[in-house]
Amino acid sequence: MKRSKPISMLCIALTLILLGSILAGVFNSGAGATKVSRIRFDGGHGELSGLLYMPKDASAEHPKPTIIVTHGYLNSAEMQDANAIELSRRGFVVLALDQYDHGHSALSAENYSDTSFFGIWLPFWLNSMNDAVQYMYDQPYVLKDADGNGIIGVTGHSMGGFSSTMALAMDEQQAMATGVRKIRAGLTEGSDFLYTGLVGVDAAAADALGGGRYMGKVAAQYDEFFFNDPAVEGGTVRHKDFVSTPDGLAFLQQSASAQANTWYDTSDGGKRIIYEPAQTHPWNHFSATTTAYAVSFYQTAFAEYGSYLKSIAPESQLWQWKEFFECVALVGFVLLILALAAIVLDLPFFKLAKTGELAVLPSPKGTNNLVTVLILLVAILLPGLFFTPLMDDGAGSASVNILFYAGLLAAVGGVVALIMNLTQKKEKKLTVGGCLMVCSGALLALVAKLPMYQNYGFWTAPGVNSIAYWTIGCALISACVLSTVYVCLKAKDNVGFDAYGLRFQPKAILAGLCTALVTVVCAYVVLFLMDALFKADFRIWTFAFKTFDANILPAILRYLPTFLLFYIISTAGITINTNTEGLRGAKGYLLAIALNAGGAILWLARQYITLFSTGVAAHPGSALSGIVLVAMVPTLSIAAIISRYLYKKTGNVWTAAFLNGFLMTTMTIANTMVAFK
Repeated sequence: MKRSKPISMLCIALTLILLGSILAGVFNSGAGATKVSRIRFDGGHGELSGLLYMPKDASAEHPKPTIIVTHGYLNSAEMQDANAIELSRRGFVVLALDQYDHGHSALSAENYSDTSFFGIWLPFWLNSMNDAVQYMYDQPYVLKDADGNGIIGVTGHSMGGFSSTMALAMDEQQAMATGVRKIRAGLTEGSDFLYTGLVGVDAAAADALGGGRYMGKVAAQYDEFFFNDPAVEGGTVRHKDFVSTPDGLAFLQQSASAQANTWYDTSDGGKRIIYEPAQTHPWNHFSATTTAYAVSFYQTAFAEYGSYLKSIAPESQLWQWKEFFECVALVGFVLLILALAAIVLDLPFFKLAKTGELAVLPSPKGTNNLVTVLILLVAILLPGLFFTPLMDDGAGSASVNILFYAGLLAAVGGVVALIMNLTQKKEKKLTVGGCLMVCSGALLALVAKLPMYQNYGFWTAPGVNSIAYWTIGCALISACVLSTVYVCLKAKDNVGFDAYGLRFQPKAILAGLCTALVTVVCAYVVLFLMDALFKADFRIWTFAFKTFDANILPAILRYLPTFLLFYIISTAGITINTNTEGLRGAKGYLLAIALNAGGAILWLARQYITLFSTGVAAHPGSALSGIVLVAMVPTLSIAAIISRYLYKKTGNVWTAAFLNGFLMTTMTIANTMVAFK
């Protein structure tokens, strides 16, 4: 590629990023009706942060009704864009809150009860919303009534819903002593009383502490986690009807039956409603329907304060444009990474990362072509086939034990290959291939039996730990397949390790590492600049490149080796399988994406087609893991594009593997819960 092409790509990338970020910022501000700023404050249990949406006419002299919205487990404030944008453009002051240990917020060390999963998981949501309410109530631009009661609403999705439920209960308990209620209304999305019940706020307790407030729930019919009928067993990823369950009826204070989307009066003078959209759990915060529910709920709950607000129909929404233009910026960000890497690779020292152009292999024909196709299908399917065992069942389970025996078989096969090669005095590369079979097989067998990522004091991003286990499992499965195919087939065709991009030249490896590091740092500088100027990150739905604080760098470094191993092996697999005469251009990129993300796509397709067609998912016990996999599809697809682009530029796997390792580990940790920051 001529130098002018990376420069042209860089210009296109920066144009897309700038255009997307500017327009995302315009729609984030409700087309100029709102000022958006990032704030930080002492929450009492640590530092809280969030995006404050201030209508232009809000001030200490003109206080406004206020809504605090917050995200679920492993997410951040930006996941509440739809609610924040639509409520603020109707005149509400809105705080989109990062809960403790998410986004830019951090729980103080003394608030962790211990280093067990529950010891670091429970404290973050228990107090986040209540602490934010205390802060916002004290702000002069937040409206109070004549008796000092706060005109504040709380809304949270998933764990944010639990935090909102706790805030409502705490507010009522505090009001018993002070006579002042700071929260007027609460709407939760994608959450019931499953986890708040662990700390004493079950459906009955929440009902008793209602305090005459307006309260509502968005209970999606296909929510992967919650709203379950206690009489139904066998996993939670199935169709739901929350209003017919005991907890749903208790919430609405109905004894026999109730209807969704219907307001009910309560004995304490309040009003309650349950909305039941035909959606999944993460669909709630990417939905015009659910956003309209939130707007309608607060327009009803704050009807007597209508003079402070703008009368805009719930269905009139702009947030989708913000998401669209952030996706445009995301495309630009990926192009930026490719362009930066290509430009850096032409600079002195960094050009040492190039080890020469790889020879394009002939396309297999006849029987060889059939065998190649079958091997590729196996490579695509295996990550999906072992997704549920690795993510949900874990080490030592019956399903993962299959990998234990497969690993032993590969290791034994490698030993046999070594013995045959040594006795027949064949080529050195077969000896290396046999050693790779032994090592990868033995490690796969070990990983299948060894519990990993269980020390939450060290592996401080609990939501990433199961992903890391699946990742290392997939890496070793791929290593076993690649080394076995090499020994049994490729070596006979006189294929060397160069064809896999495995060129072990220290200068090239070091230059590739430096190239990757410089590229990722420069790309993130652009991201941080767009966030500072326009409060825009680069995202689509649950997948995002976003800003982060330096306190998560230790966690990034701890997880980096796991993901780096995966990307070294996956890039080698992409190199050998796509660098052929018949896979030039787009075909090669499509196969690279299939090799990385094909198994995930097929798993998701089977899971959700089955769920929507039968009412029960193919894997009804895979709730969080299935949701996490949604974001893994773009992650692995982008990584595949980077891998193929850069192995063609450098003639080896190193720059691509390092870049993907740095980029995707940073992105993953920045988007999740990190304890002990």
